[in-house]
Amino acid sequence: MRESRDPQASGLDWPGSLSFTGALGLLTYGVMQAPAHGWGSALVLGLLAGAVLLMLLFVWIERRVSRPMLDLSLFRYTRFVGVQVLPIATCYCYVVLLIMLPIRFIGIEGHRELDAGLMLMSLSLPMLIVPAVAAALAHRVSAGLLSGFGLLVAAAGLLWLSRIAPGQSAWAWAMPMAVIGIGTGLPWGLMDGLSVSVVPRERAGMATGIFSTTRVAGECIALALMGAVLAALLDTGLHAALPRVDADTLRNVAQQLATGDLTQAHALLPQVDAAVWTAVYAEAFRWLIYVLAAITVMSAAVVFGFLGGAQTMLDSKDTADSLAAQCESAA
Repeated sequence: MRESRDPQASGLDWPGSLSFTGALGLLTYGVMQAPAHGWGSALVLGLLAGAVLLMLLFVWIERRVSRPMLDLSLFRYTRFVGVQVLPIATCYCYVVLLIMLPIRFIGIEGHRELDAGLMLMSLSLPMLIVPAVAAALAHRVSAGLLSGFGLLVAAAGLLWLSRIAPGQSAWAWAMPMAVIGIGTGLPWGLMDGLSVSVVPRERAGMATGIFSTTRVAGECIALALMGAVLAALLDTGLHAALPRVDADTLRNVAQQLATGDLTQAHALLPQVDAAVWTAVYAEAFRWLIYVLAAITVMSAAVVFGFLGGAQTMLDSKDTADSLAAQCESAA
């Protein structure tokens, strides 16, 4: 490859980098502390307020420095905004499951680690095939339509997954997880190419940087947020199942169940049968899946609205070849 340089480079945007990192750190830590202290606690509210203030400061800085870390002017392109939704959507319909499902399989349902890993293969194996198929289809069909359709397929798989009760066979889990993997694989194989194809060629480098930031930050926030949501759902379910137990104890039990630690949950309330924990967890997990499905469907609607037009066809040979190479690399 030919060497490339930026003759006008002026060094790292330290104010922008520090304010963005601080905002992301405070937001993530605040969400993680919510199950233990409550969303209305002074600690959590202070952390979230600090995150908002630092993010506003970040936007103010980036709009005024000559060489910003993230060029926010790219968000004037509606298709570019639509592309940023894709990595966020795949966080909720795929990445979150990579963390939550092993906790359920091993901690709650008692599967061996190896068996849980084999069960998860039905979720991840489609990623070896579907992205390459999506790249081939993008020669003829709008990449935005393919991505939106894939998210709807993933949402359907999530709804199917919500119907699996505790103690079901590995095959019962495998089918909906395979549908989720297939649906997620469509935008997964297209969004890297889309991130640079919807902006002018000279802005491709910055577009890639923003897209990568959105993907990594989105995963971080999604995992923390869904962990907090699961803990809150468990807390609500425990209050309904055990109304005579004090709130602080139930909150602690909910946190243990959210991490799949049945042993510690039983130690906190030894008089409660283990079947109660399993039933409460299954109901909370079902509602968590509903939340993930709703976010995925809303993301699909945004993608259809911003990227569904014919103008997002990836019919350029250079773009398609680059996309295919990225898909092979990801696989």
